[in-house]
Amino acid sequence: MTSWAARFRLRQYVKASLWIVPLFGLVLGVALAEAAASVDGASWLPSTWDYSASTATSVLSSVVGSMIALLGFVVTIGVLVIQQATGTLSPRYMRLWYRDRLQKAVLGTFTGTFAFAYTLLRSIETDSVPNLGVSMAGIAVSASLLLLLIYLNRFTHNLRPVAIADIVGRSGEQVVHHAAAHLRSTAAPDKAPPTTGSVTRIRSERGGVVQALNVPGMVSLAARHDCVFVLAASVGDFVPPGGTVVEVHSAASPPDPQRVTDLLALGAERTIEQDPAFALRILVDIAIRALSPAVNDPTTAVQVLNHIEAFLHTVGRAGPRGHYELADDRGRLRLVLSGRPWEDYLELAVTEIRDYGATSVQVCRRLRALLEGLLASLPDECGPALHAELRLLDEAVEREFADDLRRAEARTADSQGIGGRRTRDAAPGASPPDEPGP
Repeated sequence: MTSWAARFRLRQYVKASLWIVPLFGLVLGVALAEAAASVDGASWLPSTWDYSASTATSVLSSVVGSMIALLGFVVTIGVLVIQQATGTLSPRYMRLWYRDRLQKAVLGTFTGTFAFAYTLLRSIETDSVPNLGVSMAGIAVSASLLLLLIYLNRFTHNLRPVAIADIVGRSGEQVVHHAAAHLRSTAAPDKAPPTTGSVTRIRSERGGVVQALNVPGMVSLAARHDCVFVLAASVGDFVPPGGTVVEVHSAASPPDPQRVTDLLALGAERTIEQDPAFALRILVDIAIRALSPAVNDPTTAVQVLNHIEAFLHTVGRAGPRGHYELADDRGRLRLVLSGRPWEDYLELAVTEIRDYGATSVQVCRRLRALLEGLLASLPDECGPALHAELRLLDEAVEREFADDLRRAEARTADSQGIGGRRTRDAAPGASPPDEPGP
């Protein structure tokens, strides 16, 4: 029986694969061609669908050649996307681009139309022409061209950094909502993680990043062995070969280590499925690349900060914690997970952007507007971390801007960076902007 971890890795491979859907398209094209050829000569077909053998051969040959050319065109677009993503965006975005369903639909339609036309070519004889199939090939070409136009429209609009930031941000927010709802529904009564009793450490045979874990399966397994699992590695952490992944506390008969590790999926890189911080990591990567001296595009960084602010709003309202205790059906503690508190999300979101964008008035102003906006809208427990980040921003501005007038401009909150609504009144606890002298 295949383990949960193996099934998870298989699902990830299928989602990211660019050849599986086209393969189904090939098979379906051949099957439809055989079906169309089997109704050759049917009396119910209109006479306008009749073709000569030479005309049918020319049409289907043209379809075969055009589909090969269009496939090459889509591959060329893919190469351009890779160059764009690795050069000016974030290589980590490629994992989402591989999963684009429209792209797979385009490739599957092209390969299916190619297989359909090529298979029909074999059935053409002087006195036998698959009239229905030739007409269907024309319809398939029309559908392929329409899909290509939709794909090009989406390609030209969605490859902009702000569009990618929107896609990545929404993906991360969905994970935050789903995880918060699940953890609230299975939370154990508040109690500290177990520190007494026997401890059995389960180690990973192979290294890799923890991509996901089967939380219900772990709770169920711990209940069967009347023990508590404490995860030593969080989702997103890299575990070296032989590293501890789970500690089993107070078990009279510890479970088979293989059964435990089969509930954790390790892979080569992080995924967003159970790791919303990875979505935030991608957003920050796009912003700091825009702040590189080679690019020098602070406006893109400001636009990405819009989506980072929306993401932080979602996280702050979800109330993340440093660890979670999950219970079984009887309310007994069975699983302790390491979490990522609000402070970690905030630090990840603003630290590098502040460091690389401290010399940009636009970035400093947008960062201040972000922090003050969060301070005004999020629960009070988020306030200390936000006040600390405002102080760090003040120190960065003091360090980078020697002129009083420029310093005052950099310390003015502006929702657009430059040119937007400016907030002269600082939020509670924030340092007021310096006003220039007369």
